[in-house]
Amino acid sequence: MTDLSSPSAPDTITIEALDSTGTIQRRARGFLALFFVAIGLYTLKGFLPALLWGCVFAISIWPLYRRAELRFGRSDWLPMIFTLAVALIFLVPVSLVGVKVADEARSALEWIDDVRNNGIPMPEWVPRLPFMATQATNWWQNHMTSPQRLSHLLHSVDVGHGMQMTRQVGTQLARRGTLFAFSLLTLFFLLKDGDSVIRKCLLGSQRLFGEQGESLAKQMISSVHGTLAGLVLVGLGEGAIMGIVYMATGAPQPLLFAMVTAVAAMIPFLAWPTVGLVALLLLAKSSMIGAIVVAAIGSVVIFIADHFIRPALIGGSTKMPFLWVLLGILGGAETWGLLGLFLGPAIMSALHLLWTIWTETNPRKGIYAKDTEF
Repeated sequence: MTDLSSPSAPDTITIEALDSTGTIQRRARGFLALFFVAIGLYTLKGFLPALLWGCVFAISIWPLYRRAELRFGRSDWLPMIFTLAVALIFLVPVSLVGVKVADEARSALEWIDDVRNNGIPMPEWVPRLPFMATQATNWWQNHMTSPQRLSHLLHSVDVGHGMQMTRQVGTQLARRGTLFAFSLLTLFFLLKDGDSVIRKCLLGSQRLFGEQGESLAKQMISSVHGTLAGLVLVGLGEGAIMGIVYMATGAPQPLLFAMVTAVAAMIPFLAWPTVGLVALLLLAKSSMIGAIVVAAIGSVVIFIADHFIRPALIGGSTKMPFLWVLLGILGGAETWGLLGLFLGPAIMSALHLLWTIWTETNPRKGIYAKDTEF
């Protein structure tokens, strides 16, 4: 008897072989894609900060840009105008600070020359100290008012080391300027082709991660917007308020210290040293009342901003506990520098969303527990 089922065996083997070949090809394409992604990132590693900053700028101003585009229409001039505006936002304060620093450097050289000849006069508040006034007065008269001792101290400074540091600063400024230029170039093209970029990113995330990929992207974008409002705008507000206080109390270089305070206030708890430095400078000028006013108002402003305004702005936009936000800001700043102020909260918001999805999903039905709040 002949086995009639035997002819179907080759067809089964062929189908299995085709399935095996297709699986191998898919895996090979995946490994090839990962290889080119890795080698591309390695090639662009020097410009990755510039590209990331360009993305952060684009995400931050995209809602405003869309309103302008709907009002004035789409053109190549609109992204150019927004890019120029972002450049001026950064270059104008940096230029002002550079001019002030140059003036202060010239004043510092004149002060050093005067100290070499006359010493440092004792402030009026030293003899009026509530304790150890006699010891402090004697120490100041013996060490700070003597031109010979101060001249010897100033001559001991390593000039060659100072020149080397100056060259290093110049090199870093040139590199930062180049990266900033590429950030602006990235911003221009992202604004110009923003709709196409968004559509392709959503399509790619849909294919890779499904519907949850879009939710993850929206969460990270909300984190960037919240960080912009909670760190940058709040920091600028703190700097503006403290600048008014500095001018009212007669602090030295109030505009310069207001800018420094605004930049420092963008990182939680970092505005305290700046306010304390201004208070000490006022105290050195024998303005004890001004120092107390700066310290008191600065403490109130920083406390309200760090404990009430920032948590509401950042945590409210991402529905994320402020502890996660704070860890993302500080950890990101430590790891990535200033760029980490935006990357850190974005990464933590993504982790928070993944944790929420994982803990609120019914593994049997694959649905979210709507009545559960995290």
